[in-house]
Amino acid sequence: MKKLTALLVGALLLPVAVFAAQFEEGKHYEVISEQATTKPEVKEFFSFYCPACFGYEPKVQALAKQLPAGIELKKVHVDFLQHASPEIQATLAKAYLVAKNLGKGDQVASAFFNHIHVDRKTFANDDDIKAVAVAQGIDADTYDKAIKSFTVAGGAKQMKKEQDALSSRRVLTGVPTFIVNGKYKILNQGLSRENQDEEFKQLVNFLLTQS
Repeated sequence: MKKLTALLVGALLLPVAVFAAQFEEGKHYEVISEQATTKPEVKEFFSFYCPACFGYEPKVQALAKQLPAGIELKKVHVDFLQHASPEIQATLAKAYLVAKNLGKGDQVASAFFNHIHVDRKTFANDDDIKAVAVAQGIDADTYDKAIKSFTVAGGAKQMKKEQDALSSRRVLTGVPTFIVNGKYKILNQGLSRENQDEEFKQLVNFLLTQS
Protein backbone atom coordinates (compact mmCIF):
# COMPACT_ATOMS: atom_id res chain seq x y z
CA MET A 1 0.00 0.00 0.00
CA LYS A 2 2.84 2.37 0.91
CA LYS A 3 4.55 1.67 -2.42
CA LEU A 4 1.29 2.16 -4.31
CA THR A 5 0.68 5.51 -2.58
CA ALA A 6 4.17 6.67 -3.52
CA LEU A 7 3.63 5.65 -7.14
CA LEU A 8 0.31 7.45 -7.32
CA VAL A 9 1.77 10.63 -5.83
CA GLY A 10 4.69 10.43 -8.22
CA ALA A 11 2.39 10.04 -11.21
CA LEU A 12 0.15 12.90 -10.17
CA LEU A 13 3.11 15.17 -9.57
CA LEU A 14 5.12 14.09 -12.61
CA PRO A 15 5.33 17.61 -14.12
CA VAL A 16 7.38 18.85 -11.16
CA ALA A 17 10.33 16.74 -12.31
CA VAL A 18 11.02 19.53 -14.77
CA PHE A 19 11.54 21.91 -11.84
CA ALA A 20 13.67 19.59 -9.69
CA ALA A 21 16.96 21.01 -10.92
CA GLN A 22 16.06 24.52 -9.82
CA PHE A 23 15.44 23.60 -6.17
CA GLU A 24 18.53 23.33 -3.97
CA GLU A 25 18.91 22.05 -0.43
CA GLY A 26 20.14 24.89 1.76
CA LYS A 27 18.64 27.53 -0.51
CA HIS A 28 15.03 26.53 -1.07
CA TYR A 29 14.61 23.91 1.66
CA GLU A 30 16.43 22.16 4.46
CA VAL A 31 16.22 18.62 5.82
CA ILE A 32 14.99 18.61 9.42
CA SER A 33 14.50 14.87 9.97
CA GLU A 34 15.99 11.60 8.77
CA GLN A 35 12.55 10.02 8.55
CA ALA A 36 9.63 11.20 6.44
CA THR A 37 6.00 10.72 7.44
CA THR A 38 4.36 7.50 6.29
CA LYS A 39 1.88 9.53 4.23
CA PRO A 40 2.70 12.65 2.19
CA GLU A 41 1.56 15.81 3.97
CA VAL A 42 2.04 19.57 4.11
CA LYS A 43 1.90 21.53 7.36
CA GLU A 44 1.81 25.27 7.80
CA PHE A 45 2.72 26.70 11.18
CA PHE A 46 1.08 30.12 11.25
CA SER A 47 -0.64 32.80 13.30
CA PHE A 48 -3.60 34.99 12.46
CA TYR A 49 -1.55 37.85 13.93
CA CYS A 50 1.31 37.33 11.48
CA PRO A 51 1.35 39.79 8.53
CA ALA A 52 3.44 37.42 6.41
CA CYS A 53 0.95 34.61 7.09
CA PHE A 54 -1.83 36.93 5.97
CA GLY A 55 0.10 37.55 2.76
CA TYR A 56 0.62 33.83 2.20
CA GLU A 57 -2.98 32.84 2.90
CA PRO A 58 -4.24 33.11 -0.73
CA LYS A 59 -1.30 30.94 -1.85
CA VAL A 60 -1.98 28.44 0.92
CA GLN A 61 -5.67 28.12 0.14
CA ALA A 62 -4.95 27.78 -3.60
CA LEU A 63 -2.30 25.12 -2.93
CA ALA A 64 -4.65 23.13 -0.70
CA LYS A 65 -7.15 22.88 -3.54
CA GLN A 66 -4.49 21.72 -6.01
CA LEU A 67 -2.88 18.97 -3.95
CA PRO A 68 -3.39 15.40 -5.15
CA ALA A 69 -6.28 13.48 -3.61
CA GLY A 70 -5.46 12.15 -0.17
CA ILE A 71 -2.85 14.80 0.64
CA GLU A 72 -3.99 17.35 3.20
CA LEU A 73 -2.57 20.77 3.99
CA LYS A 74 -2.75 21.00 7.76
CA LYS A 75 -2.67 24.40 9.46
CA VAL A 76 -1.10 24.59 12.92
CA HIS A 77 -1.79 27.82 14.78
CA VAL A 78 1.00 28.95 17.13
CA ASP A 79 0.65 30.94 20.34
CA PHE A 80 4.02 32.67 20.68
CA LEU A 81 3.40 35.99 18.91
CA GLN A 82 3.45 39.06 21.16
CA HIS A 83 0.42 40.74 19.61
CA ALA A 84 -2.03 38.91 21.89
CA SER A 85 -2.08 36.78 25.01
CA PRO A 86 -1.40 33.05 24.69
CA GLU A 87 -4.98 32.49 25.86
CA ILE A 88 -6.49 34.51 23.00
CA GLN A 89 -4.18 32.78 20.52
CA ALA A 90 -5.20 29.39 21.93
CA THR A 91 -8.88 30.27 21.51
CA LEU A 92 -8.23 31.30 17.90
CA ALA A 93 -6.68 27.88 17.32
CA LYS A 94 -9.75 26.18 18.77
CA ALA A 95 -12.13 28.42 16.81
CA TYR A 96 -10.30 27.57 13.60
CA LEU A 97 -10.62 23.86 14.38
CA VAL A 98 -14.35 24.30 15.03
CA ALA A 99 -14.73 26.00 11.64
CA LYS A 100 -12.62 23.39 9.88
CA ASN A 101 -14.65 20.54 11.32
CA LEU A 102 -17.80 22.28 10.09
CA GLY A 103 -16.43 22.72 6.58
CA LYS A 104 -15.77 26.45 6.97
CA GLY A 105 -12.05 26.44 7.75
CA ASP A 106 -10.86 28.62 4.87
CA GLN A 107 -13.79 31.01 5.19
CA VAL A 108 -13.33 31.61 8.90
CA ALA A 109 -9.53 31.76 8.58
CA SER A 110 -9.90 34.54 6.00
CA ALA A 111 -12.35 36.35 8.29
CA PHE A 112 -9.93 36.18 11.25
CA PHE A 113 -7.07 37.45 9.09
CA ASN A 114 -9.20 40.29 7.70
CA HIS A 115 -10.44 41.26 11.17
CA ILE A 116 -6.85 41.86 12.25
CA HIS A 117 -5.05 43.02 9.12
CA VAL A 118 -7.74 44.71 7.02
CA ASP A 119 -10.25 46.02 9.57
CA ARG A 120 -7.44 46.69 12.07
CA LYS A 121 -9.49 45.33 14.96
CA THR A 122 -8.44 43.31 17.96
CA PHE A 123 -9.82 40.25 19.71
CA ALA A 124 -10.29 41.46 23.27
CA ASN A 125 -11.89 38.24 24.50
CA ASP A 126 -13.33 34.89 23.45
CA ASP A 127 -16.69 36.46 22.59
CA ASP A 128 -15.02 38.65 19.95
CA ILE A 129 -13.62 35.54 18.31
CA LYS A 130 -16.97 33.79 18.46
CA ALA A 131 -18.71 36.81 16.88
CA VAL A 132 -16.47 36.67 13.81
CA ALA A 133 -17.02 32.92 13.45
CA VAL A 134 -20.79 33.28 13.81
CA ALA A 135 -20.78 36.06 11.21
CA GLN A 136 -19.45 33.47 8.75
CA GLY A 137 -22.56 31.33 9.17
CA ILE A 138 -21.65 29.10 12.11
CA ASP A 139 -24.56 28.58 14.47
CA ALA A 140 -23.82 30.12 17.88
CA ASP A 141 -25.00 27.11 19.89
CA THR A 142 -23.09 24.73 17.64
CA TYR A 143 -19.96 26.85 18.12
CA ASP A 144 -20.35 26.86 21.92
CA LYS A 145 -20.66 23.08 22.07
CA ALA A 146 -17.91 22.38 19.56
CA ILE A 147 -15.27 24.64 21.10
CA LYS A 148 -15.66 22.76 24.40
CA SER A 149 -15.61 19.35 22.75
CA PHE A 150 -13.00 16.66 23.30
CA THR A 151 -12.23 16.66 19.56
CA VAL A 152 -11.36 20.36 19.44
CA ALA A 153 -9.49 20.26 22.76
CA GLY A 154 -7.45 17.33 21.47
CA GLY A 155 -6.72 19.08 18.18
CA ALA A 156 -5.56 22.24 19.94
CA LYS A 157 -3.40 20.20 22.31
CA GLN A 158 -1.79 18.48 19.33
CA MET A 159 -1.07 21.87 17.70
CA LYS A 160 0.67 23.04 20.87
CA LYS A 161 2.63 19.79 21.13
CA GLU A 162 3.88 20.07 17.54
CA GLN A 163 4.74 23.75 18.02
CA ASP A 164 6.76 23.07 21.16
CA ALA A 165 8.56 20.08 19.61
CA LEU A 166 9.79 22.04 16.61
CA SER A 167 10.53 25.17 18.67
CA SER A 168 12.73 23.16 21.04
CA ARG A 169 14.78 21.99 18.05
CA ARG A 170 15.01 25.53 16.65
CA VAL A 171 13.21 24.37 13.51
CA LEU A 172 10.24 26.63 14.25
CA THR A 173 11.60 30.12 14.89
CA GLY A 174 8.97 32.19 13.09
CA VAL A 175 5.88 32.00 10.92
CA PRO A 176 4.81 31.06 8.38
CA THR A 177 6.84 27.85 8.43
CA PHE A 178 6.01 25.07 5.98
CA ILE A 179 7.01 21.47 6.63
CA VAL A 180 6.59 18.84 3.92
CA ASN A 181 6.42 15.12 4.75
CA GLY A 182 7.72 15.90 8.24
CA LYS A 183 11.22 16.02 6.75
CA TYR A 184 11.63 19.17 4.67
CA LYS A 185 11.35 22.77 5.82
CA ILE A 186 10.74 25.31 3.08
CA LEU A 187 13.08 28.31 3.23
CA ASN A 188 10.69 31.09 2.27
CA GLN A 189 13.49 33.57 1.61
CA GLY A 190 14.79 31.31 -1.15
CA LEU A 191 11.72 31.89 -3.31
CA SER A 192 11.99 34.56 -5.99
CA ARG A 193 9.86 37.67 -5.52
CA GLU A 194 8.99 37.78 -9.21
CA ASN A 195 7.45 34.31 -9.39
CA GLN A 196 6.86 33.48 -5.73
CA ASP A 197 3.38 31.98 -6.07
CA GLU A 198 4.33 29.50 -8.78
CA GLU A 199 7.69 28.63 -7.21
CA PHE A 200 6.02 27.99 -3.86
CA LYS A 201 3.54 25.59 -5.43
CA GLN A 202 6.19 23.79 -7.47
CA LEU A 203 8.56 23.49 -4.52
CA VAL A 204 5.86 21.93 -2.33
CA ASN A 205 4.95 19.51 -5.10
CA PHE A 206 8.60 18.64 -5.66
CA LEU A 207 9.20 17.93 -1.96
CA LEU A 208 6.08 15.77 -1.78
CA THR A 209 7.74 13.37 -4.21
CA GLN A 210 10.92 13.09 -2.13
CA SER A 211 11.45 10.19 0.28
